This record gives sequence, C-alpha cells and structure tokens, in this order.
Amino acid sequence: MNYSTDNLTQVNLTLYKNAEEASIYTANTIAALISRKQKEGKHAVLGLATGNTPKRVYQELIRMHNDEGLSFQNVISFNLDEYFPINAGDSQSYTYFMEQNLFAHVDIKSSNIHIPHVDGSSTDISKYCNEYEEKIASYGGLDLQLLGIGRNGHIGFNEPRSSFDSITRLVNLHPVTREDAKSDFGTLENVPQQAISMGINTILQAKKILLLALGQRKSEIINKAIYGAVSIDTPASILQSLPQVEYILDSDAAALIQK
Repeated sequence: MNYSTDNLTQVNLTLYKNAEEASIYTANTIAALISRKQKEGKHAVLGLATGNTPKRVYQELIRMHNDEGLSFQNVISFNLDEYFPINAGDSQSYTYFMEQNLFAHVDIKSSNIHIPHVDGSSTDISKYCNEYEEKIASYGGLDLQLLGIGRNGHIGFNEPRSSFDSITRLVNLHPVTREDAKSDFGTLENVPQQAISMGINTILQAKKILLLALGQRKSEIINKAIYGAVSIDTPASILQSLPQVEYILDSDAAALIQK
C-alpha cells in the first residue's frame, strides 16, 4: 500500500512500505506497457537494469507470464550496461544475470535481446557503441527505462563526472562501484575496471523512466539525487528535471525524505 506525500509536488514520487510492494508496483507498470503495446500491435521497447534492486521485479514479471499469460513476444530489450572485459557466459556478467533472472523464463525472442558486449580494440568498441545507439533509435527510442541508483549516484555505469550529453561508450568504473561489486567477484582485484554503458543522454530520451531504490543504503543518495543540486557529481540528479521520471521507493530508501 502506498502513502501520499502532499508536500512532494515537484517530483513524481511513489512510496511503498517495503521492497516487495515497491517491486510489484514496478512490475505492474512494466506489464501494463507491454500489454498496451500488444493491443496496439506495436513493440514495447524496454531499457532494463541489473543488480539486486530489479530481481524481485523480474520475479513478478515471470509470475505474470506463467500465471496470467503476460507475453513478451513484442518486447525489444536493451540493457543499460555490461562489464568489460567479461565473457558473456561468465556467471558475473550481466548477460548471464538477465538470462537467469528473466529471459530464460519468458517468451521473449532471442533476436530481440540486446546487451552491451563486445571484444576487440578501442576502435571496435567505439563502432559497436555507436551501433547500439543506432539500434535503439531504429525502434523509435526506449518506451520505458528501468533504473537503479548506485551509492555514488550513478545510473547505468555513468559514474560521477559523466557528461549529461554522454551516449553509449566504454567507461572507467568508480572505486565505490568496484567496492560494491567485490562480493560478487570474490576479491576487488577480480572486479573489472571498465564497462560499456548507455549514456546519460540515451537514458534521458526514454519516454518513461522508473527509478527504483530499495533499502536504507540508498536513502542518503536518493535524497541527494532528488533534492540536491543538479550536478555531474551526482549523475542521477539530472532526472529531477524530467517530467517522465517516476521515483519508486520503499520506506527504508525514503527514510531521509522530508514527509
């Protein structure tokens, strides 16, 4: 059950008691878009995220597929990012994550799945990133982008000091980001130092953006991102200015929000 915040009028903020309810609401929003586009005979172009935050969202989408007949046949997916270098079959890759947590359990066409991954020289990577941008544009852009937020304010792997005009590219990972990934990789030395990420400008072009933040660890940065100064030091802060952004928080993530 969500609760209203009368004084939070400048942003579209939806607050839930717990992560379960916030995640189910997020999944329902995504499912409604997919179903509406199906009825219109159109693709639903989704920008998808990885990490712990969207896992419950994907579980609910799988349940809706199994129990309610939600089809993903019309879904075109573009993931935000992927570590570099990493083998697509590596258990720590985001390609593997998406397969295990969503794609293997629904009826999405494999040809409609796009996750940033390329091996090769810097020239090859640059060409690949430009082609990723062109492929998104070829479908008319993203209908919906699902985002989490890093403790340093990153969205995708757009780390602090990333340009708001940035597009898909090879990026260097921030020490905080690598530290947070250490438990997944075993040691800090095993965490890649780079990634391929959709750019901030790419994200901002999405027709609808859902930023999901769960847990007390995200409370400080989410408050800063929503109500702090818009600055490249906090990449997510740029979302304040967009009418298509909806922030979805559980009570722990919203702990520092003035109610």
